[in-house]
Amino acid sequence: MVVPYEGQSYSALKKRSQQDGRLFEDPLFPTNDRSLFYQNNSVGHVTWRRPQELSRNPRLFVDGISAHDLHQGQLGNCWFVAACSSLASREALWQKQRRLLVFLSWMILMETVWSKRWMVLETELGDTFRVLVIPDWKDQEWDSERPESYAGIFHFQFWRLGQWVDVVIDDRLPTLNGNLIYCHSNDTNEFWSALVEKAYAKMCGCYEALDGGNTADALVDFTGGVSEPMDLTENNYKTDENQRSQLFERVLKVHNRGGLISCSIRATTAADMELRLDCGLVKGHAYAVTDVRRVRLGHGLLAFFRSDKLTMIRMRNPWGQREWTGPWSDSSEEWQKVSKSERERMGVTVEDDGEFWMTFDDFIANFTDLILCRLINTSYLSLHKTWEEAVMRGSWHRHDDPLLNRAGGCSNNKHTFLQNPQFMFDVKKPEDEVLICLQQKDRRATLRDGRGENLPIGFDIHRVELNRKYRIHAPQQKVGGSIYINSRSVFLRTDLPEGRYVIITTTFEPGLEGEFLLRIFTDVPSDCSELTLDEPPQTCWSGLCGFPSLVSQVHVLQADGLAAHDSDGASDPYVIITCEGEKVRSAVQKNTCSPSFNTKGLFYRKRSNRPISIQIFNHNVLLDSFLGQVTLPAEPGEIKKTLHLKDKGDRRDNDLPGTITVAIVTSSTLTSI
Repeated sequence: MVVPYEGQSYSALKKRSQQDGRLFEDPLFPTNDRSLFYQNNSVGHVTWRRPQELSRNPRLFVDGISAHDLHQGQLGNCWFVAACSSLASREALWQKQRRLLVFLSWMILMETVWSKRWMVLETELGDTFRVLVIPDWKDQEWDSERPESYAGIFHFQFWRLGQWVDVVIDDRLPTLNGNLIYCHSNDTNEFWSALVEKAYAKMCGCYEALDGGNTADALVDFTGGVSEPMDLTENNYKTDENQRSQLFERVLKVHNRGGLISCSIRATTAADMELRLDCGLVKGHAYAVTDVRRVRLGHGLLAFFRSDKLTMIRMRNPWGQREWTGPWSDSSEEWQKVSKSERERMGVTVEDDGEFWMTFDDFIANFTDLILCRLINTSYLSLHKTWEEAVMRGSWHRHDDPLLNRAGGCSNNKHTFLQNPQFMFDVKKPEDEVLICLQQKDRRATLRDGRGENLPIGFDIHRVELNRKYRIHAPQQKVGGSIYINSRSVFLRTDLPEGRYVIITTTFEPGLEGEFLLRIFTDVPSDCSELTLDEPPQTCWSGLCGFPSLVSQVHVLQADGLAAHDSDGASDPYVIITCEGEKVRSAVQKNTCSPSFNTKGLFYRKRSNRPISIQIFNHNVLLDSFLGQVTLPAEPGEIKKTLHLKDKGDRRDNDLPGTITVAIVTSSTLTSI
């Protein structure tokens, strides 16, 4: 679903302009300094002109779209232009629309048989088209045969906080001395980049709002994907060849699956910003990655049989000039090692156009930051890996009541941290790769009012009881978390074992308020939901059936010396915790007589005299076998014990081999755990 920005309908406004015979003038983004600057004009006398006043033959695109189209203007928005270059370099995204038309015709014939899959495919295609940012671009193009149809209006789509937003603009562009001030194309007849920039500036408040920013944000806004920032100075990438090789595979996979990539060299001081190094690279400057590939070395037929290939990456400077001057730069002698046909396939040119190749080793040696924007595939028809996505909206807001406060700050604030929003999800495989992205509402448009700075945000992940349904009130087992940073989004990719988890989303300081979007991607559905209740609610049946007076957390840590029931001399044990009829079962531990269960259950108890039963079984193909049990009373307080296993009926103290270690916390305050 696409939402019109500020309620402006492109089709209705265009129709009205055509009927009136007047070119559209956008009342929400007028041609004055307020649309350019927050406060003072720092450019000079600006004249707003339409493309037909700047060109005799204005076009949205000239000879298609290319990363070479874009040039950064007088704004410090290399981050935005680099993201545009990344998008423009993905020709497959533009060509896919044409290739799919024939396929869609065939699918329409099969609509009856494939009706359900058609709906899924249609959704996927819709998302693919929206990646283009420029919807129905052919209809927006100037039509020389029907000049009366031109209404001076365009619209572009960006992904903001979980939804696609359609932004309408008029075509009046800021110029100085007859030239475009900001982003422009190589060809003076081409205007797509300047118009996209204007739409983005409108959404952000003004052009000055684009002066300094984060490429990761723009990549997400263009795709609806998930951006993963990576610090190339960590994980021994610069010294460990194996780590570099694994990283290259990851970068190549993101590129091959349509993702967008950007990189930069970190500037540590103000003097470092846009400082040109001896190798031609520029510090504090965003580059677009436009290609990633293995390059075949050698000439002729023998080159096809050689196993050695060079891992290489191509980048573009948004300035359209100033390139890498080291090995494999445009005119370097290293290119003689590659056949002419291979160079043509790679698009190697000897021009100072801002685009250049490097080996991946040189890339790691020189660059410090990398951003991978994945286009998350959720289609069941895809041949590639698909993800299950959970999307949760929330907010940080203050309240005097600790049980209602949702602005507790990070874990440094021990008394308020657990008052933050909490979201529960399950990992249902023995181990699963989980992607988590927390994105706050963009505040750039409110900078004029002094409220536009991003909040420092982050999240922690806690492993909790397998049957938890209510909010956490005491710290649990932290298994991961993001960094805290004042960026629009933070990201974490992690592997988690089977179990139940709670994500606690926070601002760094307590008391800060804002809206956010949480996205969780797993291999199988995670059943994610927000935890809103603090304890079991009282109902009309509570008087008849009773209401819990105690809460017990039972933690089975491990067992040792279990009987070997399998032919290989081990067992496949699992544990079941039972309390007042409710059961919690752990995952099966394979081939061990000393399992580390690390399994918790949480029980709200109405009868304090009922014991807690813990049983261990061996998993078999047909019928599971009993390995032993213990029963424990749970009075208010904390205990941790290692107990010998007993047979059913508790006939003797130590009639089965093995011990089990458990920890139990019981409280009469239901909001204490």
